[in-house]
Amino acid sequence: MGQDIAPFQAITLSRRAHALKAEGRRILHMEFGQPSTGAPQAALARAHQVLGEDAMGYWESPPLKARIAQHYRETYGAEINPARIAITCGASPALVLALATAFSPGDRIALARPGYVAYRNTIRALNMVPVEIPCDEETRFQLSAAALAALPEPPEGVILASPANPTGTIIPGPELAAIADICRARGTRIISDEIYHGLTYGPALHSMLEFEPGAYIVNSFSKYFSMAGWRLGWLVSPEDAAARTGAYIGNLFLTAPSLAQHAGLVAMDSRAELDANVDVYRRNREMMLAALPRLGLERIAPPDGAFYLYADISRFTDDSLGFCLKLLEDTGVATAPGIDFDPVDGHHFMRVSFALSTPEIEEAIGLLTPWFAAQPRR
Repeated sequence: MGQDIAPFQAITLSRRAHALKAEGRRILHMEFGQPSTGAPQAALARAHQVLGEDAMGYWESPPLKARIAQHYRETYGAEINPARIAITCGASPALVLALATAFSPGDRIALARPGYVAYRNTIRALNMVPVEIPCDEETRFQLSAAALAALPEPPEGVILASPANPTGTIIPGPELAAIADICRARGTRIISDEIYHGLTYGPALHSMLEFEPGAYIVNSFSKYFSMAGWRLGWLVSPEDAAARTGAYIGNLFLTAPSLAQHAGLVAMDSRAELDANVDVYRRNREMMLAALPRLGLERIAPPDGAFYLYADISRFTDDSLGFCLKLLEDTGVATAPGIDFDPVDGHHFMRVSFALSTPEIEEAIGLLTPWFAAQPRR
């Protein structure tokens, strides 16, 4: 029998937000990590062209796989065989594939707490055991080589995320190298979720492939490429696991949407337009960082990348879900409760996405400032 898993409370909150919108309320969606922008114009043009030319059956695009391999060579200096790349329906199936092909039921998978809710729940759904390592300000809310080395029993696997969700923090290159060394020494296989690569505001980004060529790499067109609804991602498997991954994806998921694959190939060469989106997120981040002290939110994780702020709200509440629901009802601003990302300490944290337009960020700040000022302090 499969294991029960906790609901994704941000989805619960988003359903309420949409119900309020249907009643005529103005809603600002800051609860999900999805860009407010659409796919690049050239990708849309290619999609319109393909709609009239291609019957679009089951298909995995060789040109797209080759272009992804080129991306790793040019961006990270990592040479990978395109045969190691599986095209998936977003990053979520890529995570399922990596876990299912690399591990067995009962295996222990280490991950940071706080961390993306689906890591913990997907591990459990596959009858594996999540080993959550508490991370805080001292480690910048990230896993470290020291923390992995300190585990009395080495886990079979570890999931890394840099930039991370919900914090936006980045693991520096030397620390990634140290993590790779520890994992090799202790027989721990690495899954590196790099879905937020391309979204950084200063620190350099490194792929785990630079330090561990045998790592599984999860990525997607949903974030930097602004194509969340197209459901397109990829998984890089180790050389010796590529055939197994191919067999799993063929049986479990068939193929990613053909139309999305055509558009995604063009999107990879739309960097100027996509980097302009990052410039908007950078301005939004600066505005939010300036506004947070006025809200009474001085303690946040350092948002090096992605498009999130993970803020300590303990001076207001120890019920982050109730707090976020009240905020939504009173202001129309939807946010994500920290309990999604940390079932232990997340009761006094909230996550806010700044992947909106700059005018929407300005509007949100205008609504949040008086609301927070009116909330009683604990």
